[in-house]
Amino acid sequence: MQLSRHQGEKLYGNKTHSRPIETDIPARLDRLPWSRFHMLIVVALGITWILDGLEVTVIGSLAPSLQRGDTLGLSADGIGFASSTYVAGAVLGALIFGWMTDQLGRKQIFFLTLALYVVGVSASAFSWNLTSFAIARFVTGMGIGGEYSAINSAIDELVPARLRGRVDVMVNGTFWAGAAFGALGSVWLLNSAIIPVWLAWRVAFALGALLGVAVLFLRSFVPESPRWLMTHRRVKEADAIVSHVESHCTEPSGGWESPLPKVLIYPAGVFSPTDMIKIMVQRYRTRSLYVLVLMISQAFLYNAVFFTYGMVLTKYHGVPPTEVGWYILPLAVGNLCGPLVLARWFDTWGRRRMIGLSYAISGILMIAVAYAMGTHALTAATQTLSWCGIFFFASAAASSAYLTASELFPLEMRAFAIAVFYAVGTLFGGVAAPVIFGHLIGTGRLSLLVMGYVVAAILMLVASMVAWIWGVDAENRSLEEVAPPLSEYYAKEEGRVI
Repeated sequence: MQLSRHQGEKLYGNKTHSRPIETDIPARLDRLPWSRFHMLIVVALGITWILDGLEVTVIGSLAPSLQRGDTLGLSADGIGFASSTYVAGAVLGALIFGWMTDQLGRKQIFFLTLALYVVGVSASAFSWNLTSFAIARFVTGMGIGGEYSAINSAIDELVPARLRGRVDVMVNGTFWAGAAFGALGSVWLLNSAIIPVWLAWRVAFALGALLGVAVLFLRSFVPESPRWLMTHRRVKEADAIVSHVESHCTEPSGGWESPLPKVLIYPAGVFSPTDMIKIMVQRYRTRSLYVLVLMISQAFLYNAVFFTYGMVLTKYHGVPPTEVGWYILPLAVGNLCGPLVLARWFDTWGRRRMIGLSYAISGILMIAVAYAMGTHALTAATQTLSWCGIFFFASAAASSAYLTASELFPLEMRAFAIAVFYAVGTLFGGVAAPVIFGHLIGTGRLSLLVMGYVVAAILMLVASMVAWIWGVDAENRSLEEVAPPLSEYYAKEEGRVI
């Protein structure tokens, strides 16, 4: 879609009067060797996924206990409702803070969203009924949802292009490290010989709040994204950050003085959400549909299984509530291992192949497990092992969805794009799934639950086909090459392309 000057000013605002900036900052970031700086980024920002995994698993593991009369006395539908409010909060938080991340910067927002998470999870620990618990979960979700946009955009903008795929997939996969911690913690906390059951669930949420406070301190060492700074005409700050990182890195193979490609930036200021949605719908329509399919399918699959697995174990396999964590733990380990093992192939074998295969294998295995479940061929142990096999691949698939949302859209709207696709995908796949599957379990009819799992599998297979057709080969390419900055359009109109 080639824009005339009049169309460009109508869509983006009259910003072409700004003097352009020619900079090699993106290329300098991409040539950096791996260093302690990058490890700090991964640890301090990637903790978001661990916190989310902890929250989801705690709910799954504690669900049977929360149904007890001496705790919150929730029904199966109540558990599903509370889980859905968490996801709904994440949707709203993603949209609000995603836009703010592009306008105010990555650093300010990932402090604010983590603080909101701490408030929400603390309130969860002091809930007294379904209403108060659901509100607390909503606030917690807002914090986590807002984190996604700021964190994924910051990580992708700071990690070298040749490593971006594997780092992003592995970081997103650490959700399952949090899930493993949550499973282990629930087993310990639900041991009534250590802590009374009526108190254990409150302690579980309180520990999450303490972890969040510790991470706030760690993030004080993370700088603002130089890529974001340069689009807001703060080039000196961006250059100072990159120079500081370079001074603590070993010399790259080509040396520090080797010539680097430059990008032309017209700092354009603030874009409204309406402007950015128009860009996604008009110029990036195919990419938008592609990311949307990936997000919806993986969100439906994951939320269908993990928000309700504790109830499946207790209702259909007779697993005592105090032992649910032992079954979720291997599930979490399998999910964690998938991205760690498969991540490097997203950079070497390529995005299109790996995304298509990971979604396809997940869907095929899901159908097989659903059939076995319907014929009563699975025990609690064998069903858990079957889930491990499925989610070894599904975890890498889900992680790649966030990677795709981050790298396929221009720098000036990256965080908002992540937020929109996460929000829409989660709204259809994540909010609906816990309610639907909570109801299916409540009916007591295994055949209906099996059909729900088959629907989730079909969605994954559809996503696989879409990846093969519409996938973008973004591996080893700079973000600016995959999706040129919006400001470059102004340069084309004025004939100043480098």
